[in-house]
Amino acid sequence: MRRWLASTALALLAACGNSPYPPGAAEANTLYTAFTERSPRHLDPVASYWNQDTPYTYSVYEPLLAYHYLKRPYTLIPRLALAVPDPVLKDAQGRTLPDGAPDERVAESVYEIAIRPGVRYQPHPAFARDAQGRFRYHGEQAERLVDEPDAPLDFPHLDTRELVAADFVLAFQRHATPRLPAPLHSLLAEHVVGMAAYSAQVRAEDARLRAGLPPDSPDLPWLDFRRWPLAGVTAPDTHTLRIRLKGRYPAFRYWLATSFVAPVPWEVEAFHAEPGRARRGLTLDRWPVGTGPYMLAVHEQDRRHVLVRNPNFRHETYPCEGMPGDAERGLLADCGRTLPFIDRIEFRIEREAATLKTKFLQGWLDAPEVERTDRGADHALDMRDDEATRARLVERGLQLPEAGDLVVWYLGFNMLDPVVGRGDTPERERRHRALRQAVAIALDWGEHARIFPAKGGVEAMGPLPAGVAGSRQGTREGVNPVTHRWVDHPQAPGGGRAERRSLDEARALLREAGYPDGREAQSGQPLVLHLDFYRAMTPELRAEIAWLTGRFAALGITLDLRATDNNQFQDKVRKGRHQLYFAGWGADYPDAENFLFLLHGPNGKSRGDGENLSNYADARYDALFRQIQLLPDGPARQALIDQAVAIVQHDTPWAWGYISQGRAAWQGWVRNAGVPVLAKDQLRYLRLDTAQRARLLAQWNAPRWQAPLAVALLLALALAWAWRRQLHRRAEASARAGARAGART
Repeated sequence: MRRWLASTALALLAACGNSPYPPGAAEANTLYTAFTERSPRHLDPVASYWNQDTPYTYSVYEPLLAYHYLKRPYTLIPRLALAVPDPVLKDAQGRTLPDGAPDERVAESVYEIAIRPGVRYQPHPAFARDAQGRFRYHGEQAERLVDEPDAPLDFPHLDTRELVAADFVLAFQRHATPRLPAPLHSLLAEHVVGMAAYSAQVRAEDARLRAGLPPDSPDLPWLDFRRWPLAGVTAPDTHTLRIRLKGRYPAFRYWLATSFVAPVPWEVEAFHAEPGRARRGLTLDRWPVGTGPYMLAVHEQDRRHVLVRNPNFRHETYPCEGMPGDAERGLLADCGRTLPFIDRIEFRIEREAATLKTKFLQGWLDAPEVERTDRGADHALDMRDDEATRARLVERGLQLPEAGDLVVWYLGFNMLDPVVGRGDTPERERRHRALRQAVAIALDWGEHARIFPAKGGVEAMGPLPAGVAGSRQGTREGVNPVTHRWVDHPQAPGGGRAERRSLDEARALLREAGYPDGREAQSGQPLVLHLDFYRAMTPELRAEIAWLTGRFAALGITLDLRATDNNQFQDKVRKGRHQLYFAGWGADYPDAENFLFLLHGPNGKSRGDGENLSNYADARYDALFRQIQLLPDGPARQALIDQAVAIVQHDTPWAWGYISQGRAAWQGWVRNAGVPVLAKDQLRYLRLDTAQRARLLAQWNAPRWQAPLAVALLLALALAWAWRRQLHRRAEASARAGARAGART
């Protein structure tokens, strides 16, 4: 009973606190956040193209350029390059041309990029050498551990080396790999001199190395890209990178600000190629290696990830310039201070939206998800709809910064599909287009925004969100004539508004497509369309799917949901076996080309392994796209963009969807916080007021003694009653024993 009483007391004491972290966590210089779906899909810079990956990739890796953290419009600044480069134009004979030379004379654009000297990689076993200068953990003389650690930072010997230009050469060469999805490969093959031929050479060598191995073998012989020079990307000396592009491509420098071109040291590739390591998860896709402010120390799949400060990160300071009002908002208070400010960043999975929200409001999360641009919308709605909630969150200092987001969400059609795709005859092409147009009208994204205000946004009229150069979103000229009509209204902004076409018009298009009332005209069979979906079906997603199913049902169409995980979905789209899908795209750079390329024919997912998930291809559109790539911003380029958008509006490879407004969510003790629209490297700029956090957490989550004390009192009474009952039974037993003894005497 004493043991039971002690354990009960301990349980009562534990019930008084609700912190999910060990003692002292609030005072530690650690930022706590969450991820909601699964662990990052890819951390190899060649393959990483998902928003969920960016907190890790842009903290560990560094590209050549970056975006200024505070200046708007978004401004490129040097990162590992010493300056933002301008190309030198060359003719077919290699002679230098003036900037204004006509396109037909420009054979190449040559970027000569000076690399920052003295930059060193994070500590890693791949660089470790013994006293004789031999690599300890790879190569013929490698030191073998009986039980190798599963995390690189746990190896007994770690070392580093200086960044060199050849590491960037390898970064470009690795986009030719057939071993990982390489979404930028088709674009590089189109523009980088020699890239297409190089890719064919690498693929042939990979096939030779794989000969005789099981197709699903995780451990593969090392594919040493250094053996095959890439003509368009070279290193003339240790700290100079030369990139040669075919013709003009003004937007190329934007790609230099992405993790796609982050440097990769050959030693790391060799380390991971050692037999048995890939099987145990020791790969670059799981353990990134870079020169950035942080390094990945913990990778617990679908559970927890931890970034820690990179001790080799060079001296870098917080910016001293920003936009008007930034100083008043405290965004320049850290001017000139050394980055990064935070020592450790911990990510834990939270699968349920309700739990995520509760933990954030209790203060146990400094941000719900640091990479998301929409997490603040739900809290803003709560504040709008309830005055008590508004007052409480304002008192707590909750930060909900806003920014124009560069994200478009859409439902797409696979144009290779025999039902919703292009069609193999002019008649089928016309009918299939009418079916897509009917669906696009029926999907009322304005209604979606009213039902799901935390996720909805402005109805998209095409592939370009407002805020990117070339977009006409929100103007009369930008209205999609397939899904909307313009209604004049003198009191409305712009003199009118866009009004969605009616369901009757959608049903007329459905009849034109050969499906009156959602049934095949000849057989009478109901039309069933299949939506491939690759996320866990949480309660809030079920509600959205129900809405989507209802919109199809309004036309008499049955929507069949095919839920898969991401790997299965990616396999399907690569093979072109999907029909309908839902996706979102956030800008890599603020230009129309970065969205128009999602519908560029050579970028097709199933034929070119690009990001054109719809496999849309149109000769007129592709020709316009190539012209748009060559021109700087101006009236001539705008006219071509308008033509290209009109083509896809008519063809409807997407049902367009909506454009969300960026609103992030941060606790009041997080300094320098904003909305991560393009500046995905924001973690290095954040600072924590840990003293304020500890004080407020203690205040918001103070132990509530009343309930435990009441339970303790009841337990005490019960124990007293049980003890008295036990004493009474003993007394009765003693009396009976005495009576029996007297009788025997």
